Amino acid sequence: MQFLLCFCLSVTNGGKTTLAEKLKKMLPNCHIISQDDFFKPESEVETDERGFKLYDVLDALYMDEMVKSIRNWMKNPASSGVVTEEPQNTCDNLKNTVHVYILIVEGFLLYNYEPLNELWNRRYFLTLPYEECKRRRSTRVYQPADTPGYFDGHVWPMYLKYKNELEENASNVVYLDGTKSQEELLSCLYNDIVEELKKLRE
Repeated sequence: MQFLLCFCLSVTNGGKTTLAEKLKKMLPNCHIISQDDFFKPESEVETDERGFKLYDVLDALYMDEMVKSIRNWMKNPASSGVVTEEPQNTCDNLKNTVHVYILIVEGFLLYNYEPLNELWNRRYFLTLPYEECKRRRSTRVYQPADTPGYFDGHVWPMYLKYKNELEENASNVVYLDGTKSQEELLSCLYNDIVEELKKLRE
């Protein structure tokens, strides 16, 4: 049994979740684990001196539980409920890869957590410029809701901090322009994963 681990990271509202869901429909034996499912309850998230809830830091997440979920999937990927046959639209490049299980892990703080870095096959990073990111963020409804100044005071600075750390310490990361169309991004990711599947098949 073989498996392929793909990590998809992006700035807030970068489009990673939508892309992951679309890829799941296109790839055989594909499952998704989302970092958003591991947020601590609001009562356990720290508040800074400005009154901002510090959600965009690793301490706001049960990261050990996330790693445990990924490792449990690796031990028995079939138990995740993936379809064990090829999607109807499977292209010739994916024939004979039914025996390969694919896990897409999507989130906003993945590559800055050391226990995850030894697991990946492919790593992707969706970027957005400040204005576009802020615009998209303003259209979303969060629970709890963003307080005034939250994006500029916490969300964007934390994104820049972790992105800088990534650029200094990580290698083999595929950077993608999040302002491109979903179709273009999906095609890029899909083709790259197909190439990785070919390598596993050889």
